[in-house]
Amino acid sequence: MSKRLNLLVFSGDYDKALAALILANGARELNMEVTIFCAFWGLLMLREENKNVSKNKSFFERMFGIFTPRGAEKLTLSRMNMGGVGKGMLKKMMQDKEKPMLKDFLDGARKKGVKFYGCKLSQEVMGFKKEEFIPELEIIEVYEYLKDASESDIQLFI
Repeated sequence: MSKRLNLLVFSGDYDKALAALILANGARELNMEVTIFCAFWGLLMLREENKNVSKNKSFFERMFGIFTPRGAEKLTLSRMNMGGVGKGMLKKMMQDKEKPMLKDFLDGARKKGVKFYGCKLSQEVMGFKKEEFIPELEIIEVYEYLKDASESDIQLFI
């Protein structure tokens, strides 16, 4: 039986999403089962870049969709974002050292079979529709996440 890693991603910050996806990819390389449960701002990491559904949304839900990042590469840094300059510097430094970008780690995790779960309550409160996210995302209730976390060998909150 393989080890299991469970990540709860609450942050929508580029650097924190990067850390979560580096861990997920590394764990898959070690043949660990990996689940990522995204709640509230963590859901932003899994939004499709070119999908914004506004049909059947309230005014606030439409505004939320417009003013929150779409696509992993649109996330801001948790510190030193400086209006995007800080993130640009980080990405340039990563590129100079030939390191993958956040989107590359997300694509890798998807290809390696990481299971992505989204918090149903968070998705509903924030007004996102299922079709706005990557196809691999399964929307689940919190008790389903807790069952998964309780059966995992490692649980991390990011």
